[in-house]
Parts: sequence; structure tokens; C-alpha cells
Amino acid sequence: MTCALDVEETAAELGRYRRRAERLVVGGGVTVALAVGLGALGASGPVLTVLALGIVAMGAGAGSLVLARRMRRTLGAGVWSAHPAVAVGQSRYATSVVLRSPGGAETWPLTVIATRERYELLRPGPDGVLWWCGDPRTGGVLAAPGGRPLIWAKPMRGARVRRRIVAHAEAEGLMRRAAPKQPQGPVDVTEHITVDGLSVRLDGLPRAAGPAYADLAAHARRQAAPQGKALRPEADVRRVPWWRVRGLRRVAGVPRVLIALAFCAAVGAAALTGPPKGDVPMLYGIGLLVLGALAHSCHRMLVAGGPTARLMARAASAAPPTPRRYVLLYDPHGGGPVLVLFPVHGGPYVQPEGLLPLIPPGPPKSPRRGLPARPVGTAWLHGLRDFAPGGRTPFVVPWIDGRPLWPAEPYRKSDGGPEFTALLERLAPPLETRAP
Repeated sequence: MTCALDVEETAAELGRYRRRAERLVVGGGVTVALAVGLGALGASGPVLTVLALGIVAMGAGAGSLVLARRMRRTLGAGVWSAHPAVAVGQSRYATSVVLRSPGGAETWPLTVIATRERYELLRPGPDGVLWWCGDPRTGGVLAAPGGRPLIWAKPMRGARVRRRIVAHAEAEGLMRRAAPKQPQGPVDVTEHITVDGLSVRLDGLPRAAGPAYADLAAHARRQAAPQGKALRPEADVRRVPWWRVRGLRRVAGVPRVLIALAFCAAVGAAALTGPPKGDVPMLYGIGLLVLGALAHSCHRMLVAGGPTARLMARAASAAPPTPRRYVLLYDPHGGGPVLVLFPVHGGPYVQPEGLLPLIPPGPPKSPRRGLPARPVGTAWLHGLRDFAPGGRTPFVVPWIDGRPLWPAEPYRKSDGGPEFTALLERLAPPLETRAP
């Protein structure tokens, strides 16, 4: 019998989830043992803090192991189904999501059992789709298209809260969205869309070759959302050294080094003021931790971050640029922006030449600020003529609307293989039907 665990990425992610939980339990046990040892040595100051940290870690790890066992049982008994989804953005219900049932007549308001950071890895976007395995009346597993990461969700309690959350999701257009392709079931694709004023019949596309410009452009337009307040312009990388460019300083890791330096300065100032004798061991421990963080940050900046920033600066200044049509999509695994690039001249059935994951230019609370306002358009690629995988210039930097967008990874050229096609279908899950 086919089950959700037959999806390779799902099985691998569940194994990683369980191993993380086991490491947390072991780490908590070691911390508790350390606290007991410190107590035996008479260091009474930090013992209670270290003991509390160990107990919390062990409790979190044990809870994760219980969830991992429950996930395995659920994933082994059912199959994945794809659902239009809306994330509820109200602060009180920040970890809530609403799914539309496969028949399109019901809504399933769910409460996510996960940390905020883990939930953000699969938070559905403006045209989001989530995979579900389980029973909405008792609970189940949510995942981004592709089968990872995995989080547990349970039905939301309280009729009044459920009505409020469902009304919010319906106002976001949940009931009007197209039905996504089912990951573990038969598919019959019959759809017409309009791209650049042309009516395109999607079931006429060569599906074996993967999504074409028409599919991806239509999905990008459905995903498009207002970018919010514009970012403050950064220095022109073509005229100043790389370390004066805000985005390249982030790439190099300069902010991490400055934060570690600030903590070192704070600990040093506390040591110079003469702390109470009982707090000296704890202060020494904190000092060792921040010094280690500073050494690690400096090492990363010197060995990886700095050289990467210099390569990006060189690529961003390379001439002449190469024009390409772009489609801006968002990876469901983490929500990062991805440019899918096409030849300038080509119809709606043209296949992509490559793709380029981008670093979100905005702040952590609004990472999409600073991205192109249009989901499709023309990008000028600097460094493409010099691009060679493994060569001295492994980065391609796109310029859109007169400013660069910094790549998160080297340019990935299309090879027409099944892995590249699967990646495109993850970015833009195929649709079964068009919603009325």
C-alpha cells in the first residue's frame, strides 16, 4: 500500500527530526550532569541556571520524540494530499493555518505544534499550498510541497475562534483558489490561463519537459503581494569597495562579528566592575562562550563570507550584462525568493534556462521588502558570460530596476533532467482545476 513515508524526502526528514530530538535529550542529560558536578564542587552560583537549562532541553527533546512517533504512525497509515492554505497572521494565532478540503466545500482550521522558527520554514505564501496527511478531526502532519519540513497540527478549539479564523482565510480568497495537483494520486490537467494577453491551454504543454513560461508566470502572478515600504538605497557596488555595500556586508557576516564584539565588550565591562564572588564562575563561562562565538564568526568571515562577498562584487561589476526574462517565485522550503530565467525571445511554451536563488533583501520581519515589484519582467545578468561551475566566478548577479539582487547560491543552469523539473514543480505546484 502506498503511504506518505514512501516519499523519499518525507522519510529522510522524519529521520532527521528524530535525530535532532535525540541529540536534544542527550545534550540536556549532559547539561544536568554538569550542573550536578558543579554543585558537588561547591560552585553554587550557576548550578540552578545550568540545571534548569538541562531540564528544559530534556523536556523539549522528549516531547519531540513523542511527536516523531506520532508522525511516523500517521505518515505510515495515510497518503499526502495537497491543499490550498492560508496562514493566519494575527499575533495571537501566529501558528495557525487554514486548509481547504479536497472537495472544496469545507475548511480545516488547524493549530500548529511547532516553534515559530520551524513554522516559518513552511508558512504558505499568498498563493500557498501545503501537503497534509492525517485526520482533521484528530490531527495530522503538515509539510511544504515536496514532503518536508514536517510539523504536527491539531484541530483548533473553540467555535468562536474557529469562525474568526475561517472568516479571515475566506477573506484572503481561500475558497476561490485552484485545486493543486495531488502528490500521490492520478492527475487530469485541463486549464486555460492568460499570459501576456494570450490564451494558453496548459494541457497542450509538453508536460514531460516540465513547467514552461506560461505555467510559472501564471503562478508568479498569483503569488504576487505588495512589497511594503521601499528599502533605503545601498551604495553602488560598481563605484565603492564591497565592504561599503550593505547587502555584501551581510553576505560576509560582518553583522555577526559586530554582535559578538558587543557581547565581548559587555562581559568585559561586567568583569571590570568587580562582580560578586559567587557570580565569577558564571561570568567566566559566559565569557568563554562569547569568545568562542567571536572566533567562529571571524573565522567564517575570513574563510567563507569575505571571499564570497568579493566574488559577488566582481560578478556584479562584470560587463557586458546579458538580458533575460525572469519569473519571481518563492521556494516553499523556507520561503526564499527564486528567479527562474528564460530567453528574452520566446513564447509561452519556452523552457527555463536556469534559476537563481536570492538572498531576501529585507529585514527579518519583512524579508520580501526590496524585491522586484513585478513578478515577471527583464533582468540584466552580470557575470553570466564568465560563469563556469567550479570556476573562479561562480556567481551571477541579476540587476532589476537599476539595482542588484544578491544570489544565495551559484547560478543553476537547466539540464532538462528530472531533478531540475522536480525543483520547478516544487516552486510552482501544478494545478488540477481552475477555481470558479
